[in-house]
Amino acid sequence: MRRRARQTTRKTELINAAIETIARSGTLDVTVADIAREAGMSPALAHHYFGSKDQMFLSAMREVLRRYAQAVREARKKAEGPRARLLALLDASLGPEHFDSATVAAWLNFYVLAQQGGPAARLLRVYHRRLRSNLLADLRPLIGAQAQAEAETLGALIDGVYLRQALSDLAPRDLLELPRRHLLSVLDAAEI
Repeated sequence: MRRRARQTTRKTELINAAIETIARSGTLDVTVADIAREAGMSPALAHHYFGSKDQMFLSAMREVLRRYAQAVREARKKAEGPRARLLALLDASLGPEHFDSATVAAWLNFYVLAQQGGPAARLLRVYHRRLRSNLLADLRPLIGAQAQAEAETLGALIDGVYLRQALSDLAPRDLLELPRRHLLSVLDAAEI
């Protein structure tokens, strides 16, 4: 049991080190040795646990997405009705815990890696499908046939906030309000 706990701890340390190292460098052009050094481990041990830098980074993004999904589930669970669940989804998606510099840098690099196809592209598609599904579940009862188009727009706005935050000097609060204002204007136009 202790061995498994130690392995889990080491993997977690490597995942966190991958996020921090990539954030500091601003690119995926870091080595496993750089990540291992950040975690206080040998490169051989890092390779043992993950096999490659890409696998380590994908594990890091799975952890980022796990935290994101947990925040969304908890927020939606507390909300009653489709309108409240939509607002909770936006608030959870754009919560401050998702906007530290390391997480934003991880997202940016994840998009770059996903462009190359493979497991990163599949993971990004899963994220997009879940976001779309959550949005549609609550938009359909409120706006009917417009739901598909609005789910795509809101998804793009959410993703865009991360990109803008990474590339802009605007305060996060200014950016975070964009999807919420859009959703409220759509719901107001539908008189909901």
